[in-house]
Amino acid sequence: METIRLTMAQALVRFLDAQYVELDGTEHKFVNNIFGVFGHGCVVGVGQALSQGGHSIRFLQGKNEQNMALAAMAFAKQKNRLEIIPCVSSIGPGAMNMVTAAGCATANRIPLLLLPGDTFACRQPDPVLQQAEFFQSFGQTVTDAFRGVCHYFDRIQRPEQLMTAALHAMRVLTDPADTGAVCLAMPQDVEGEAYDYPVSFLRRRVWHMDRRVPTPEQTLRVAEILRGAARPLVICGGGVRYSYAHEALREFCEKTGIPFSETQAGKGVLPWDHPLNLGGIGVTGGACANRIARDADVVLAVGTRLSDFTTSSKWLFRESTKVVTLNICPFDTIKMDAEPYLCDAREGLKALTAAMEGYHYADGERVREEQKSWKETVDAFYHTRHEKGLSQTRALGIINEFMQKKDIAVGSAGSLPGDMQRLFRPGDPDTYHMEYGFSNMGYEPNGALGVKLACPDSEVYTFFGDGTYLMAHSELVTCVQEHLRVHFCLFDNSGWGCIENLQNNQGNDTFGTVFRFRDPASGELTGEIMPLDFAAGARGYGLKAYTIRTEEELKSALEDALTQDLPVLYDIKVLPKTMTPGFDSWWRVGVAEVSTQPRVQEAYQDLVTHIDQTRKF
Repeated sequence: METIRLTMAQALVRFLDAQYVELDGTEHKFVNNIFGVFGHGCVVGVGQALSQGGHSIRFLQGKNEQNMALAAMAFAKQKNRLEIIPCVSSIGPGAMNMVTAAGCATANRIPLLLLPGDTFACRQPDPVLQQAEFFQSFGQTVTDAFRGVCHYFDRIQRPEQLMTAALHAMRVLTDPADTGAVCLAMPQDVEGEAYDYPVSFLRRRVWHMDRRVPTPEQTLRVAEILRGAARPLVICGGGVRYSYAHEALREFCEKTGIPFSETQAGKGVLPWDHPLNLGGIGVTGGACANRIARDADVVLAVGTRLSDFTTSSKWLFRESTKVVTLNICPFDTIKMDAEPYLCDAREGLKALTAAMEGYHYADGERVREEQKSWKETVDAFYHTRHEKGLSQTRALGIINEFMQKKDIAVGSAGSLPGDMQRLFRPGDPDTYHMEYGFSNMGYEPNGALGVKLACPDSEVYTFFGDGTYLMAHSELVTCVQEHLRVHFCLFDNSGWGCIENLQNNQGNDTFGTVFRFRDPASGELTGEIMPLDFAAGARGYGLKAYTIRTEEELKSALEDALTQDLPVLYDIKVLPKTMTPGFDSWWRVGVAEVSTQPRVQEAYQDLVTHIDQTRKF
């Protein structure tokens, strides 16, 4: 057997450099970049392996481990899971910083490879700097925290263990049904230990992402259910996009006349003004889709995990409504007591289109009426002006209308995802990039870096609030470092406006959700609003920044930004509470069952009423 003597870290880098994925006859190199924040747990291990060369992987210098991992996740999402950026960290806090990103990737079914350093496998220098000791088990380390948020976890205790660990990591990373975060914890001594690795382990390897086709029996069962429906509805989820099933969905809907609604991950697969597009569905959806959904007798859910926001906490659909789930993931196919249609989204839709020959949706006039009414509602939100200042929806509308068709919109948390699912009108397919499985505050400014790396020829506009920005924005500096023009749209409403609305809507007074000075007299956070100058901070990082309070200033800044050769930040001072409300939906939250506050008591009774109307399973 031909072998080569390498350290474990050197072998890992060479292995990653040789991985490819194939879909529909086209091969894609799986790893071209690697993120890292170096520390004593990785700099002389993986850091040495990267610096000595012998590979084609480009190193990207992260500034915070969580944030670079969120950027890596966004990159993989924008690449439709055909390419990843592994993330390397030191031990201890550096490793733990990536746990949140792991949960985010797993919730969204996005491949993310995390390579945290770990304490010494030999245990001789223990306890080392940044090591947390667990008295019940000497073999436990902080990286065990990844077990709860990863689809695959391994700790490489000996250099030869890399071979099985790496192959199983790739198995999960390239599996369309069972993908998510993968963690290979690397004790820092093992990173530098050598082994005679078989050359065959390091050869060029192609992982085939073969499409799972439906059985004829499955297709007939589902077609029979749909043929018996008077008011069927399609839900377009992110799986449609990852399967490249855009045209298959279009053909199915156009030939049957069945309208479709969009989840956050499925939005933008087909044009917003397609005659059968009802728009966003669920808690952050619009009146058009939600009203049609409430009357649907059969729902075909394609490539969606049917989260509570999509189903309005299972309240949106009637008890008699039959749900059919077309999904590659068995776990998702039996949700909502559904009829499972276990297969690839594109292949399933193509088979159904043939099986539904001759069927046509009968309630087209209702669809057109609801669409017309909703379009007028969106236009009103986008163009209504407020005397006191710039509203959030007006600012969003100005940016949306300014953006070109191939420009990409990024979002994740706060009130903006609701505004965007309801109002935003994407351009080309796959230009609406929303992380809403975890709704991870901090994803937006950092994920925009990943999206820009994935699509360098597109302008990337990322939308977030001041609360998100304060939590995590380190990779703005990386955008400056890499000469990437990203448009950071910061909507400053002086707090966590989305949560304040939730608080108020459930009978509670505002408490702890607005950024105010502490009042010396009362001792409470009820003083004046804190005047934060986010533009000044961004300029300190090296960005071009604009402070915006009017429509004219926003329009001027958008034009000027396209003349810049560096990232830009728009510090948009918007009026609080000028986001969109809910439309014909409901969201279940834990309202206090016992309270001295009458409005909270009313909110609890409303909760009980809705629970009584909700499907139970």
